[in-house]
Amino acid sequence: MASEKITAMIEEVKTLTVLELAELVHALEDEFGVSAAAAAVAAPAAGAAPAEEEKTEFDVVLKAAGANKIAVIKVVRALTGLGLKEAKEIVDNAPKTLKEGISKEDAEKIVNDLKEAGAEAELK
Repeated sequence: MASEKITAMIEEVKTLTVLELAELVHALEDEFGVSAAAAAVAAPAAGAAPAEEEKTEFDVVLKAAGANKIAVIKVVRALTGLGLKEAKEIVDNAPKTLKEGISKEDAEKIVNDLKEAGAEAELK
C-alpha cells in the first residue's frame, strides 16, 4: 500500500480541475526534465516486416554516357532492341530510365554492362 504521504498527495490531486492538472503535469515535466507522453511501444517483429520488405522490382537508369559513347549506344541498343537513332537519342539525353520493373539480378547485370561500356548507371 502507498504511504500516508502518497495517499495525501493523491487525495489533493483528486481535488484539482483539469486545467490545474495540466499545469501540474507541465510543472513536473519542467522540474524533472521528463515527458508525460506515452512511451512508444516496440512493434512485434512480424508487424515490422512489411514496412521493411526487400524491393523486388528495380529500374535501371542511365545517368551519363561517359567517354565511350559509341560502346554505350551499342549496349543500349542490345538492351532495348531500339534502332541506332533511338538508342543514340537516349544516350544523348541521359539521365533516362532504360528498364523498369525488372529483377535485381537482371538490373545489376544491365548496370554492370553499362559501366563496362563506360557509362554511369544506377539501380532505383
